[in-house]
Amino acid sequence: MTLTKPISHRPRPSARLRYGAAAAAVAAAAVAGGSAVDADSAWYRALRKPDWQPPSWAFGAVWTPLYGTIAYAAGHALGRVEAGPARRALVGSLAVNLALNAGWNVLFFARRSPGAGLAGTLLLDLSNADLLRRTARVDRTAARALVPYAAWCGFATVLNASIVRRNR
Repeated sequence: MTLTKPISHRPRPSARLRYGAAAAAVAAAAVAGGSAVDADSAWYRALRKPDWQPPSWAFGAVWTPLYGTIAYAAGHALGRVEAGPARRALVGSLAVNLALNAGWNVLFFARRSPGAGLAGTLLLDLSNADLLRRTARVDRTAARALVPYAAWCGFATVLNASIVRRNR
């Protein structure tokens, strides 16, 4: 008698598909979020910001590799997780995270609301914790790759809170 896998079992997607889909999702979030940013607007320039805020060029220099690590981590973790509820939960966590990531720019810049931005970045921090937890369950290498992203978002939360405090 030959034992076979259940019909509902689906193989893991190929590496090209995993990394390509992850890169496309991350790029879409980056473009969507970036389209809301206007750091040269009179509104943004008039905000009182802390002396320790990095120069505007540093944000692009930091976010570019961070987006790369998010795509890498997602593609890598999706190669380790079995099809089914765990994979769906990981994909869902990543989707929520990317939506919150892009949404912060809309809240802060497009709505011109540092307070809404702060609420958004606090939600993003919670989402980062969830994404890290889910990723670590299936792939510690991928989870380690997400740590700088989570740390930078934590820094962004402190920066956003400082801007809110200075601009009541």
